[in-house]
Amino acid sequence: MENSILTDVLLPLSLFIIMLGMGMSLMVDDFKRVVLFPKAVILGLVGQIIVLPLIAFGLVLIFNAPPMIAVGVMLVAACPGGSTSNLISHLAKGDTALSISLTAISSLITVVTIPFIVGLSMAYFLAADQSIQLPVGKTIVTLIVITLIPVSLGMWVRKKFPGFADRQETKVNVFSAAFLAFLVAAIIFQQTEVVKTGFATTGLVILSLNIITMVSGFIIARLFQLNASQSTTISIEIGIQNGTLAILVATTILHQPAIAIPAAIYALVMFVSGALVIFWRRYQVRI
Repeated sequence: MENSILTDVLLPLSLFIIMLGMGMSLMVDDFKRVVLFPKAVILGLVGQIIVLPLIAFGLVLIFNAPPMIAVGVMLVAACPGGSTSNLISHLAKGDTALSISLTAISSLITVVTIPFIVGLSMAYFLAADQSIQLPVGKTIVTLIVITLIPVSLGMWVRKKFPGFADRQETKVNVFSAAFLAFLVAAIIFQQTEVVKTGFATTGLVILSLNIITMVSGFIIARLFQLNASQSTTISIEIGIQNGTLAILVATTILHQPAIAIPAAIYALVMFVSGALVIFWRRYQVRI
């Protein structure tokens, strides 16, 4: 997945469209929930911004992941949730409003925390390779252009044309899932040998990250006496990250396809775990 029209044009443009669609599902009130329901929002944000990267760091050390894979795992952990987490939360009978709020707020925060976490990870794991550098300024500007601007534009569209915004929600969700699947297939096709040699270790790290963070999120939420719907949402928001954004940072900003491999594998794993959570929650609701 070397520099091409895919990484330089289609990937940023597609992510812009996905974030625009997410913005069209948001209202100003979604950001006010941090005041109305501070406990749930703060727990979710702490889980996403702090707990998730710490767990990821511990796992790459435990599994002794190769340097590029380790950075890729940390990149996944640094990313916010996305439209996928909102959809899974909705289908799993979670608190959809809380999910949307957490995704929106974390998307704002991670414009700063992604360069910070990934920069530290590269300094730690790739210290011997001075040729790979994270352009912090470019990363922040790129994240603003492909996340904050389209989300803000989407919110404006929803305010002015609510009916149109509602009609686009399903289309954007389908496009988001389809494009992510396409990216995963492209990475596996172009990096077949790297995927084969690193899949065992990478797969174990990613699977462990996904399961441990989801379980931890649910347990922490219940310990703080949040209800089942809120706990489900926090579990999903901590365990389901924006794989498309991770792939963009790895391929378009860092120009390192190998760093995108954990994100590609994560995308496969998160859909499976998400489906299991949906099944489990719907079964619980029935009984």
